[in-house]
Amino acid sequence: MSSAFASLPQVLHPKEEDIQMMLSAGVHTGTRNSDHGMEEYIWRRRKDGLHILNIGKTWEKIMLAARVIVAIENPEDVVAISARPWGMRAVLKFAHYTGAQSIAGRFTPGTFTNQITKQFREPRLLIVTDPRTDAQAVRESSYVNIPVIAFCDSDSPLQFVDIAIPANNKGKHSIGLIYWLLAREVLRLRGTVSRTSDWDVPVDLFFHRDIEELKKSEDEQAAKIDEPAAVAPVYDDVVPDVSDAGMDYGAPMDAAGGAEWDAAADAGGVEQW
Repeated sequence: MSSAFASLPQVLHPKEEDIQMMLSAGVHTGTRNSDHGMEEYIWRRRKDGLHILNIGKTWEKIMLAARVIVAIENPEDVVAISARPWGMRAVLKFAHYTGAQSIAGRFTPGTFTNQITKQFREPRLLIVTDPRTDAQAVRESSYVNIPVIAFCDSDSPLQFVDIAIPANNKGKHSIGLIYWLLAREVLRLRGTVSRTSDWDVPVDLFFHRDIEELKKSEDEQAAKIDEPAAVAPVYDDVVPDVSDAGMDYGAPMDAAGGAEWDAAADAGGVEQW
């Protein structure tokens, strides 16, 4: 692994856990199409047509992007944008832990160029989840000379992108993990988080959560709480007395039975008694 990251200092080399997390999240999985600018980041193509990204270059670009972000003196001059729903939660969490600003959802045209708009901002660095979905923000950043860091898939356009991080920008786990790794490295370079210990923020907080799934899980938990404890079954029918089963003392003696007893008495039964 050390030979694959020879361009990085030893302290910036990834751990085996980091590589396993990136593989399990599908960071290396590209699309069936490819852009000519992304050819140097594509490792190979599978038999089913999907392109596989070079995960080593992904890590190197994450380290480079983190060093660029730390170079900005005021963290609020960094803006993270995601119009894709899968990256909205990751963008908000990244901004929360690094002190940056975030734009989750639709990007209002003129945010970087029109000073009359209420949402006007003048950032010094822009982080984009998808250069195709966030094309308006990338285009406006080129008008005002704002450098752009973008998560680029195998088919993403690289126009006006200064630092391309090759990664799967269409999966919620991949997007969340990349933002988590980037935020962790930024905090490590600032000295807030130690490299010898793990970051106490779980990566699950950066993953997108569907509202319907959350409601369903909450309803299931509420149903479990409302369920009463198991109660012994109650029988409505009267249980018959087993000791008197088959013996009806109150029933009148039938004619045939009475005649047999009378015949036995006449035959001398009384004398035997």
